[in-house]
Amino acid sequence: MKTEHLVDALPAPSTGAVDLFIVAGEHSGDELAAKCIDRLRESQPNLKIACLGGPRLKASGAELIYNLVDHSVFGFVDVLKNYAFFKHLFNQCLDWIERYRPKHICLVDYPGFNLRLAKALRKRKLSVKGGGSIGVYYYVSPQIWVWKSKRRFEMARSIDALAVLLPFEKNCYADTNLPVSYVGHPFAETNHSLPVYYDAEGPLLMLPGSRVNSVEKIAPIIFQAFAQLVTRSNKLKGVVIYPSATILSVLEQKLLHFPAISDRIEFIHKDHVPIGVCATIMSSGTMSLNMALASIPGVILYSMSRFNYWILSMFIRYRFIGLANIILDQNAYPELIQKAAKPDDIVELITPFLGDKAQLDSFIDVSNVLKHKLYHAREMSVSEWLEGLVTTDSKFQNSNQS
Repeated sequence: MKTEHLVDALPAPSTGAVDLFIVAGEHSGDELAAKCIDRLRESQPNLKIACLGGPRLKASGAELIYNLVDHSVFGFVDVLKNYAFFKHLFNQCLDWIERYRPKHICLVDYPGFNLRLAKALRKRKLSVKGGGSIGVYYYVSPQIWVWKSKRRFEMARSIDALAVLLPFEKNCYADTNLPVSYVGHPFAETNHSLPVYYDAEGPLLMLPGSRVNSVEKIAPIIFQAFAQLVTRSNKLKGVVIYPSATILSVLEQKLLHFPAISDRIEFIHKDHVPIGVCATIMSSGTMSLNMALASIPGVILYSMSRFNYWILSMFIRYRFIGLANIILDQNAYPELIQKAAKPDDIVELITPFLGDKAQLDSFIDVSNVLKHKLYHAREMSVSEWLEGLVTTDSKFQNSNQS
């Protein structure tokens, strides 16, 4: 990825004035933001929304100024490789905001980019916290409960309001003056359509991730494990849910190295669901929470470059990596990390789940506890949170400096 692949300037918004500008840099953030906007438009249909995001935000009616999702990367090495590109894009985004002055900005996850953007807006005196007029809000807390917890103080200096997904995250900001609302997780909402349901006779679901570099590393491990499982069960089929054409291309290239199983695996786009599955082998990520809420038995893998993992291991102090395990504070889904993520170990752990309904009871319990924590115990919905901010222009005008 090179800087010259980017246009000289981001295009002007076709609507002229912009009420709300959204920045979401990954598939998961694009999905979360779109769900919020879908609900927000029910009560605010005339809201003029533009975004740096992806196809889901565009489908929700937001004007896509630039497809940032197509350029998502993972890990320190990948960030360094593409530093010039992201620096150029960052400056263009900042200049676009200064020129077109959206009334409100909602930054969705993507902390490496978005927290820097919030700080830059303050320093340029564009945001309310910098003495300007633009309200800056953040949806999806960075994982300060895992590492770099001091970020919360900089967030309080640059952000007007924060919405968190997980029940324990609000307390992480208790020693700051940042207004924090617990909005629950949209996957636990009653109107959310889970991408899977349990079927003891269904295929094995494989979820290698949504980032190119992650998929390149994890997909071969999962395919090798599936190849071994097929030798034990001739009836076993596999399915992979993919988020984009880019990821599909990577998956197809990786599957070429496993011709013996190529006719047993079906690739399905994430929009063509739900599907019935018997179990799942998955990377840690947003989809892993979907699996838990759907009571799907499974195993979680986590594998990255040695350098990236070495950097992370110096900071991370949490004992789980799977989101369901973290929320429940128990090892409901076995986790195989780095060198432990081997096909033989995957096969050993996943085999008891295949076609055995007796294994389902414990995962139903997991699902029920998660639904209570992530939906019934929330303070408000994220659309209600954001609507309260964008329809009250002066709400934060008296708290410019922290």
